[in-house]
Amino acid sequence: MKKHGRAEILVTDKLRSYGAALKDLGSADRQEIGRWANNRAENSHLPFRRRERAMLRFRRMRSLQKFAAVDASVSNHFNQERSLSSRHLFKANRAAALAEWRQLGAE
Repeated sequence: MKKHGRAEILVTDKLRSYGAALKDLGSADRQEIGRWANNRAENSHLPFRRRERAMLRFRRMRSLQKFAAVDASVSNHFNQERSLSSRHLFKANRAAALAEWRQLGAE
C-alpha cells in the first residue's frame, strides 16, 4: 500500500482477520465482501485449500510434516498446467511422469 497508494476497494472473503487487519490500516470502510466478488482470489487459493483439507486428517504434527514433505514432491511431479500446453504435449508429459513414478515404486 505504501508503494502503490490506497486501493479504492479491497475484495476479501468473510474471514474476520481481514476486517481486523483493515481496521488497523484504516481501510475498513473500503472492504467489499460479496458472494461472487471474491472468485478471482478464491481460485488462486485452490491448491492451498486442497492441501489444507488433506491435512485435517492428521492428529500429530510429526505425521503431518512427513505427509507434507512427500506430498509436495509428488504433487509437483504430476501437477502440470493443463491450460499452458497442447493436449498432445500434456499427455506426453503426464505419461513420462507416470512411467517415472512407476519406476520409482518398483525399486
